[in-house]
Amino acid sequence: MQTPTTNNEKFFTRPLIIIFVTMFIDLIGFGVAIPVLPDYAKNVFGASPFVIGWLVASYSIMQFISTPVLGHLSDKYGRRPILFISLLGTSAAALITGLSHTLALLFFGRIFDGVTGGNISTAQAYIADVTTLKNRAKGMSLIGVAFGLGFILGPAIGGILSRYGTHTPFFFVSALAFTNAVSLYFFLPESIKRSDAVEEGPRRNRLVELFLSLREPRFGTLVAIYFFLVVSFSIMTYAFVLYTIQSFGYTAEQNGYIFAFIGVLAVIFQGGLFNKLVVRFGENPLIIAGCLMMTASLFAIPFISGDFGGLGALLLTMTVLTIGNSMASPALTSLVSKNANESAQGKSLGVMQSGASLARASDDVHHAQIDNFTIHRTFWTASAFMIIAALIAVYFAGAKHNRAIGEEF
Repeated sequence: MQTPTTNNEKFFTRPLIIIFVTMFIDLIGFGVAIPVLPDYAKNVFGASPFVIGWLVASYSIMQFISTPVLGHLSDKYGRRPILFISLLGTSAAALITGLSHTLALLFFGRIFDGVTGGNISTAQAYIADVTTLKNRAKGMSLIGVAFGLGFILGPAIGGILSRYGTHTPFFFVSALAFTNAVSLYFFLPESIKRSDAVEEGPRRNRLVELFLSLREPRFGTLVAIYFFLVVSFSIMTYAFVLYTIQSFGYTAEQNGYIFAFIGVLAVIFQGGLFNKLVVRFGENPLIIAGCLMMTASLFAIPFISGDFGGLGALLLTMTVLTIGNSMASPALTSLVSKNANESAQGKSLGVMQSGASLARASDDVHHAQIDNFTIHRTFWTASAFMIIAALIAVYFAGAKHNRAIGEEF
């Protein structure tokens, strides 16, 4: 559990470094499948765009169901065994995917991967266990750094390995996850004491537990902001490729460089500047500012083309978008952790990530159905979602301020 806050508090402890490396390797494996899976399903199994959309969505749908469950189990049995089992599951699922000879088996591999792959909330709960409230936001930003690095290296590795066969990237992911699981088993210490584990109360249906947890105003408000943020960013991730093809004539390789640029920015910002900003301003202002920056950049993107603004304007706009996301996401995670009971970190963060998985799933289903005529409308829809997120964030900050004033009297 947490240690008392001191002025000379050490941040980069051995457990924190190990969990960061663990999630970094895990997210590289996740990133490898991003450019490979649609082509794999289309070229090997002849899957239609509609089927590919559901194939991609099946992973997020199962994460929506399993993430709060894994988080709750980590509160009860410990973070280490849940992370270990989930990584073994990722290894087995990738092996099934690579060995698939039917579309049904391919779907099974992705579904199984989604069931065992909802371990981000458990990793976030581990970070909450080994950091103080003072360093909570700084610790949560490490997940963002891991995401950024995985976003840079994963797709690149997947593209390179696909030259040696469409199955090869999945075999690599399987071996990587298995090695990661073995390393975690031997080197990662448990972060919660047995006496701190959650005692089982009356058992409820998981969906009932999810909706009951959202009834708590502060927690439900933060999850709502995060949900709209993830929906918007997921829409951008897919529509961006179609947009650059139409407006710039870019190839997959050129788009890969732009996504790498986004990943590098995220790593630099969350690895350094974010920590200084959160100390000076706190989480609430960063969430509001991040949402507004994402709103403006998503709205502006469709106006930029090869004939208007060019690559310079595009990179500038993507910089604003990336910095906005890199401020809002870790700040939201930090606030959720701070508002959660210390014995239920995994469950609370699991519910938050479950909402994010639902957001991604709702976007994944219609991915392949977006055409050139709807790209502008798609970006503006994403911008509208961010306006909603920004308004909710302003409401949350105002409610928190009023409550703080009331507590003074």
